[in-house]
Amino acid sequence: MSNIGMIHEEQAANIGNFLVGRLLPFREKRSVGPFVFIDHMGPVYMKDYQNFDVAAHPHIGLSTLTYLFEGSIFHRDSIGSAVEIKPGAVNWMTAGKGVVHSERTPEYLRHTDKSLHGFQIWVGLPAELEDCEPSFHHTEAADIPSWQEGDISYKLIAGEAFGRKSPVPVHSSLFFLEIKSTTEQTINIGKHLFGEAAMYVLEGKVNIEGNDYGTKQLLIAQNATLCEFTLHANTSVYIFGGAPFEEPRFIYWNFVSTSRDKIETAKQNWQEQNLVAFPKVPGDDQEFVPLPQPKLG
Repeated sequence: MSNIGMIHEEQAANIGNFLVGRLLPFREKRSVGPFVFIDHMGPVYMKDYQNFDVAAHPHIGLSTLTYLFEGSIFHRDSIGSAVEIKPGAVNWMTAGKGVVHSERTPEYLRHTDKSLHGFQIWVGLPAELEDCEPSFHHTEAADIPSWQEGDISYKLIAGEAFGRKSPVPVHSSLFFLEIKSTTEQTINIGKHLFGEAAMYVLEGKVNIEGNDYGTKQLLIAQNATLCEFTLHANTSVYIFGGAPFEEPRFIYWNFVSTSRDKIETAKQNWQEQNLVAFPKVPGDDQEFVPLPQPKLG
């Protein structure tokens, strides 16, 4: 019996002036452990007159994780954070009861040719933390646990695995791993995983139970503790998951919650620009992304 429960192809999604590859959620699988949303951005190459601009928009009930392979994004939020994220670093923002942030090409790159490639991830919060105060934490690339075993390199971007712990301040039991190999290698990491697990093939190919899987494929394991696979040469994969929540999470636009009523309240507060619930973003408060309206017909 195969340990691959589902195979999902990355789906194109439009986030305004930018196309991304949506990995999660999809119809058959709404979450993997506490991970409720993953977009694969790029790689996109922009001319000197093109920029990545996501104006101020709100979140509740989740933490966002931004991880880049190429390029740079400047993050600002209503807490007062103003931080540039570069490849290998981690931006971790916990929305809690409500936060507003913007993401843009840094000013010094806005008139040059540039590239952007990375992950935008949402991690659900435990029910008892959904209304916590918002917070932001930036972890430099040098502080992410990294190690080498022969031709295989590992990074523990967030959570705990392999007896190591990332400094990213997560709120539940999870793991988010980068594994790369320069030569063909077979590894079994099942004893280091727990809960639910999924693998995304960024580059190259993996062989599992005699079958090859390539780029833009998301593989959901039936049993995380049976996670064995062969990496072809020059392959990069990302493995994520952890302990799932007992309660379902509802998602509407940028809002995640165990309560539909909280989402309705958040929608109303954003529509009315309630500055108590959703304060302005210092330094980037001239425009905002409006609440999506239901499609007619």
